[in-house]
Amino acid sequence: MKGFLFDYGATLDTRGEHWSKVIWRAYERHHVPITWEEFWEAYVTTERKLGEGGIILPSDTFYNTLSKKIALQLQSIKTKLGTDTSDTLAQQLTDDLYDETLRVIAESREVLQEIADKYRCPMVLVSNFYGNIHTVLKEMGLDRYFAEVIESAEVGIRKPDPRIWQLAIEALGRHSPTPLLPQDITVVGDSLEKDIIPARTLGCKTIHVTEGLRFEI
Repeated sequence: MKGFLFDYGATLDTRGEHWSKVIWRAYERHHVPITWEEFWEAYVTTERKLGEGGIILPSDTFYNTLSKKIALQLQSIKTKLGTDTSDTLAQQLTDDLYDETLRVIAESREVLQEIADKYRCPMVLVSNFYGNIHTVLKEMGLDRYFAEVIESAEVGIRKPDPRIWQLAIEALGRHSPTPLLPQDITVVGDSLEKDIIPARTLGCKTIHVTEGLRFEI
């Protein structure tokens, strides 16, 4: 293998679980009195707002990103909470989720180090993110593993558009001592639609990370 392309969200930070499920479990742990359907509506509404830009800043850490995300979610369901505890609850949920993320990221660092030691080849990150992925990678101690980062907010292309993966293939080529073909590259991601299928379309090998950190090649 001559190069690796990694997704970030739900691949390196949640053991293959969609972030909605991770956050919902935190809501359950803290006994937030809403249904899954109410939570999902708040989750989707929040993601749309964040996707519009201007809320998450390039300098925002992942902790700050989580804090803003949770605050917006609770804002949209505040009438269902009964009492005005949103600030305290937001802090509790943010701390809970951040601690859980740090544990998962520590595992991911070990895996990335093993790959770096074994294959001695470049790795590039490809992510649909909010414009602050560089800050987050540095915060999590992951930045040193990636020769380049292709972020949707920077390049103006979002997965599943294969063009963002093509940009990543070209980035790998810039850091490879020998020419790279798509079949020399392995793409690692959690989403069939956004990661695996587009990568296979371009001719790359793939590893599908599913819930529970199972790997399907």
